[in-house]
Amino acid sequence: MLTAPSLSRFKSPFISSPLKLPPLSSSSFIQKFHQTHRRRNSYPCIRAVDLDQNTVIAITVGVLSLAIGVGIPVFYETQIDNAAKRENTQPCFPCTGTGAQKCRFCMGTGSVTVELGGGETEVSRCINCDGAGGLTCTTCQGSGIQPRYLDRR
Repeated sequence: MLTAPSLSRFKSPFISSPLKLPPLSSSSFIQKFHQTHRRRNSYPCIRAVDLDQNTVIAITVGVLSLAIGVGIPVFYETQIDNAAKRENTQPCFPCTGTGAQKCRFCMGTGSVTVELGGGETEVSRCINCDGAGGLTCTTCQGSGIQPRYLDRR
């Protein structure tokens, strides 16, 4: 069976031995007080530690860094959760809520006019929109509602 090492084996400036009390007097009240007091102090006591200013600053910076390192992600998670609960009703900015945009090659006509030179021109179907004159909005994917990453509330 293992026993705890004796207090005399520890050589630390932070651990002190139990309080040494004067011999007990004959009064029963004082005897009970001393017995109670001895039981409480039968374990090693930890002394106060003298800390210099640099150590206090280092501990403070460490605690603040930990608080910020935990606090910022928690803040962003709560903001994301709140945004997910809120209904998104903002119209898409590029297509003004229609879900379609005018083709920028043919300017919505569906055909492209090419000048060949010598006064000749050729009109052909737009290869970008396939002659439709418009395309599905790439920002909202045709829904007409502003995506969450552009939600500015």
